Amino acid sequence: MALGSLRSAGRAALRRWRLAGHRGLGGGAPGVTQTPPTFGFLFDIDGVLVRGRNVIPAAQEAFRKLVDSNGQLRVPVVFVTNAGNCLQQVKAQELSDALGLEVSPEQVILSHSPLRLFRQFHGKCVLVSGQGPVEENARNVGFQNVVTIQDVRKAFPLLDMVDQSRRPKDLPPLTTDFPTIEGVILFGEPVRWETNLQLIIDVLLSNGNPGAELAAVPYPHIPILACNMDLLWMAEAKRPRFGHGTFLVCLENIYKKMTGRELKYEALIGKPSIVTYQYAEYLIKQQMERRGWPSPIFRLYAVGDNPMSDIYGANSYNSYLKAACQARSEGVANSQSEDHLQLRKDWNVSLESCKSILVCTGVYNHHRAMPADPHESVIETVFHGHRDFNFDPSLVEASYVVRDVNEAVELVFEKESWTEEWQNV
Repeated sequence: MALGSLRSAGRAALRRWRLAGHRGLGGGAPGVTQTPPTFGFLFDIDGVLVRGRNVIPAAQEAFRKLVDSNGQLRVPVVFVTNAGNCLQQVKAQELSDALGLEVSPEQVILSHSPLRLFRQFHGKCVLVSGQGPVEENARNVGFQNVVTIQDVRKAFPLLDMVDQSRRPKDLPPLTTDFPTIEGVILFGEPVRWETNLQLIIDVLLSNGNPGAELAAVPYPHIPILACNMDLLWMAEAKRPRFGHGTFLVCLENIYKKMTGRELKYEALIGKPSIVTYQYAEYLIKQQMERRGWPSPIFRLYAVGDNPMSDIYGANSYNSYLKAACQARSEGVANSQSEDHLQLRKDWNVSLESCKSILVCTGVYNHHRAMPADPHESVIETVFHGHRDFNFDPSLVEASYVVRDVNEAVELVFEKESWTEEWQNV
């Protein structure tokens, strides 16, 4: 699916969600501060706050600046990660333990969190791929009829033949009561890539009936929604590790090699997709309401370590916001600005920009000398982004480049004139 179509799918899903009257986030005790914030933060997690199981010291230092004496955040914060192999409440607890403050699940966006917006698929029988509690995650975002890779493998044991130790010794009986799969949800990189690649391809080539043999390859194939397009991510190792984006590259190329056709996505979710940032904006708005902060948020600062997801996504959303604001001021109607203005009409949000801040503690090459000018361009010579996102060098140029997340917070405080005197309550 082309990038424009993916954006349209995200806007349509978010519009349906809003029109359905979903409120989603609980209340909380209002916070008190002398100066209501007019800016907020979107923090990536891996490579910015943690490296695998290890907390980056600068993250703890940064959050000491972000909270008051009661442990309450002074500004709205949403954690936006492309990880998705755990439950939202588990990730919130991990962040609470790492940062020394209470993080609620409503402040965490996992790669798959915006799937709750795609209600048109929630009643369909979907195959889910990934690791961790993928079935529970699918049900938590609204899917009611979920089939796992293990379910397919158990029903059709002759399909998984790479690992000889797992091949059935006796010919199993024919499975006749397995449900027809109507969609595929790719949550994240699985453990056994060969099994997942084989069975997903089987499902696509059989039109959702993996035990069947069709005379012709069905095309278009059944819908695919993929979360997390990161080719690489940073853990404790010295070099980045393969991410779900690498798995998607394999799936796309195998499908094309076998059929001669392009694998199509109904939606790509997670950074850098527009729908993820729309969802983050909505959660910022809800957080402001819960804290009793009357001022609207005008600026977001997205802090990340991956130019191809964090920076690309924030810059794309910044362009998106500017186009909508310009269209509104000029009274110009076009498909993108019109949809965006309609989405934001009920939110009473005045967001004007989403600035990107690149840190050097993760995927970005932190051994490279820091530029003397923080506005200096940081451009990858090889495009690591997803196939369906066209490479635009300007989109991987961070608004600011800093060493770590603590410097990022200090930079934003300086830009916003958010001094220590103003922070005291």
